Amino acid sequence: MRVYLDNGATTKTDPRVVQEMMPYFTEMYGNTASLHSFGQEAKEAVEKARGFIASFINAQPDEIVFTSGGTESDNIAIQGVARALSTKGKHIITSKIEHPAVLEVCKHLEKEGYEVTYLNVDKHGLVNLEQLEKSIRKDTILVSIMFANNEIGTIQPIKDIGEICRKHGVYFHTDAVQALGKVPVDVKEMKIDLLSGSAHKIHGPKGVGLLYVRKGVKLAPIILGGGHEQGLRSGTTNTPGIVGFAKALELSKEPNNMLELRDRIINELLKIPETILNGHPTQRLPNNVNVCFKYIEGEAILLHLDQAGIAVSTGSACSSLKLQPSHVLTAIGLPPEIAHGSIRITLSKFTTEQEVDYFINNIKRIVHNLRELSPFWKNR
Repeated sequence: MRVYLDNGATTKTDPRVVQEMMPYFTEMYGNTASLHSFGQEAKEAVEKARGFIASFINAQPDEIVFTSGGTESDNIAIQGVARALSTKGKHIITSKIEHPAVLEVCKHLEKEGYEVTYLNVDKHGLVNLEQLEKSIRKDTILVSIMFANNEIGTIQPIKDIGEICRKHGVYFHTDAVQALGKVPVDVKEMKIDLLSGSAHKIHGPKGVGLLYVRKGVKLAPIILGGGHEQGLRSGTTNTPGIVGFAKALELSKEPNNMLELRDRIINELLKIPETILNGHPTQRLPNNVNVCFKYIEGEAILLHLDQAGIAVSTGSACSSLKLQPSHVLTAIGLPPEIAHGSIRITLSKFTTEQEVDYFINNIKRIVHNLRELSPFWKNR
């Protein structure tokens, strides 16, 4: 049996999404910038998708910019604001648990003379709203806080953050790559100025994403060329991908049992001694489970699960010759020796009860066997 529980990394493309995309590979394959009928029918499909996606997040169609994915959207948002507002100020606020697509951009801007404040988070991964507001200065131009964390699944108080930023006249960007299509997103109600999303996290195609840019937000392009996407993202339009993105969002409205399966996994895993649930117990993505098993390595668990045909991910990552614990797990206060014992299980709408049962039976066996071999477990 093969069980895929790494849907936070990427998802299976829904066959109905593929079916929706196919004509734009083989029949309506024109370039949307072309004036002839081939180009115009492709452009019509893109604009229809743009309209649907805009309505999905309560935006206007001309506020949606299509990109190659979440990383590019984050780069355009953060670098774009930095370039456009450099005369106003060079101070940016973000959190310590952001995705590298945000953190690495901030580090790059620091080398160019920008100042970045990295907010702490509590043990559940939530930012402190009081600390956020106190960190805003006259020269602050952007706050970038992710909607939901990709590792531990914690959902931030986005509306509260948006209200604070709006009150102080500071742009608010949120990386919603993990949240879009899983939890409600309303850019107007939440006072979001910029939002990043990606299709392949919700059973859409890889290589297509979006950036919501609220009307009036000043943004400098970082990719120059033919002036596509209102001059903010030049490059030939990915018509099949955009059509697939819209279809994936449409299908994300279908009922599913991810929440029930997530809670079943959490309840069963916490029956294992010396197991810690990472992230907020309830204010988390419906498909995310992140746990630490004390006294054993997450990589060992991952490899044994893989031998059983089960795919998950680990909270640690190899960095050159040195194994570094996850920056997210250390930010929520876990010591490295515990953080190294983490795994992330992420479900999809296609995950079945049978697959979850198979995973639970195997993870209990594997944790028991690995601990029997661990001197730390025996000497605890």
